Amino acid sequence: MEQLAQNGAVPTGVPTAPPAVPLSEQTLPHHAARVRVPSYDRASLTPAVVHFSVGGFHRAHQLVYLDDLAESGCTDWGVVGVGLRSPQMRDALQPQDHLYTVVERSSAGERARVVGAMVDYLFAPDSPATVLAALTDERTRLVTMTITGNAYRIDAGTGRFVPDDAVHADLAAPHAPQTLFGYIVEALDVRRRAGLPPFTVLSCDNMQSNGEAARAAVVGFARLRDPELARWIDERVAFPGSMVDRITPSTSLADRDEVTRLFGVADRWPVITEPFSQWVLEDSFCNGRPPLDRVGVQFVADVGHHELMKTRLLNGSHSAMGHLGELAGVTRVDEFLADPVLGAYVATLMAREVAPLLPAPDGIDLAAYQRSLLRRFTDPAIGDRLDRLCRRGSSKIPLYVLPSVLTARAQGRPCALLTLAVAGWCRYLQGTDLAGRPLVLADDRAEELGVLARAGGTDPRPLLAVDAVFGNLAADAGFVDGLATALRRLEELGVRGAVACALAEDDASAVPVHPPLSGDLLPA
Repeated sequence: MEQLAQNGAVPTGVPTAPPAVPLSEQTLPHHAARVRVPSYDRASLTPAVVHFSVGGFHRAHQLVYLDDLAESGCTDWGVVGVGLRSPQMRDALQPQDHLYTVVERSSAGERARVVGAMVDYLFAPDSPATVLAALTDERTRLVTMTITGNAYRIDAGTGRFVPDDAVHADLAAPHAPQTLFGYIVEALDVRRRAGLPPFTVLSCDNMQSNGEAARAAVVGFARLRDPELARWIDERVAFPGSMVDRITPSTSLADRDEVTRLFGVADRWPVITEPFSQWVLEDSFCNGRPPLDRVGVQFVADVGHHELMKTRLLNGSHSAMGHLGELAGVTRVDEFLADPVLGAYVATLMAREVAPLLPAPDGIDLAAYQRSLLRRFTDPAIGDRLDRLCRRGSSKIPLYVLPSVLTARAQGRPCALLTLAVAGWCRYLQGTDLAGRPLVLADDRAEELGVLARAGGTDPRPLLAVDAVFGNLAADAGFVDGLATALRRLEELGVRGAVACALAEDDASAVPVHPPLSGDLLPA
């Protein structure tokens, strides 16, 4: 789980901002003079949703929609948050009666609201039995999650669940689980034996086919424990897919103090986010469906095209900017886009190399969607840091960038800019930027992959041999050569020089794409 940003530590001591009124249920009437607060009776909220891994994004996105739903008069979908690894969110939220502040920040200004849809927060290691009691409560109808792609333990080649030591420990002691899927499977087994209907399992992670990944993980785990239980889950439990979108930077100490100064709210862990928000859900639920369409959520029969559009264009661009920007010594997304060469790289990457590979979702203009992304990226107010975008690269690059590379290679389309994005990550894994300054790699596989990156230097073959990350790309001689060339250019010419070469290659091999885009950053 994320931490309040300052060297990864939750703040201690006295805030630098003037004293303000602490946030709690009792102080809501006081804060109502300066921020929007819940107008509904929080005591009437039914704890129908259990969410695993309550970070900034969940609090800026799903909880806001459920808070809006309660404001509309439907209090049937209150949330119980669950943390598996760190008690810091518990320590921040419990003294505030699980209330927190969301600040929407843009160049047009800031506005704040207090979100009240969370009714409880449980830190699982404190009491696994309490978490299981929440999951097996007949009022619980929906279990949601925002975890990392690697946490699903799905083999990229086979799509099958691959157990690790933590899973084997849960299988040995199923009534005291430690992993997310251990909790879900144990709770579903208890509900099955008690004759209770199952809950819907909803992944809110940025990955293609997240619903199918959740199904593969839950059913795969259950199959190792009890084939009959696995069949029951596969037949009875719904695993809808979803597409979620809202840029949510890590909260800094300065952000916290700014919330205190501007709005008078002493919040231990506020959330800073952009005004834009989108949630598209597959209309497939097995135990009631929250009427989120009342508050702007779109229900569709198949979310696949929306997932592809968002993960390949937004998340793929984020990964490209993050690693190349860190190598170049750039700090923030808006600064990256403000550079004429780097800004042209992102716009051209999307328009010429990624968007032509995508099926457009119904009612979506891909060119307009790209323009909206660039507007969001270039807003300096949100201050999204590139080091945030680099976290867990070994999970993100295979999900957001490599699928576009594979499709482009299969179709014989240009992919010099995509290849440079991969090269940026390979070079980033060496642990220093191009000026020799150390980089902090937040990735479970950083040590393993870093050794290979440093051993290979400008030869990508040691890294490409990691099939779990790169699949069979090592067998594509043309891609291997292109990646080696991009790595050499980064070392010899720097990021901007390597980008300029890749843009020139893209111009030389340009093929017709969507209608020309307009705007300063968009290629003619």
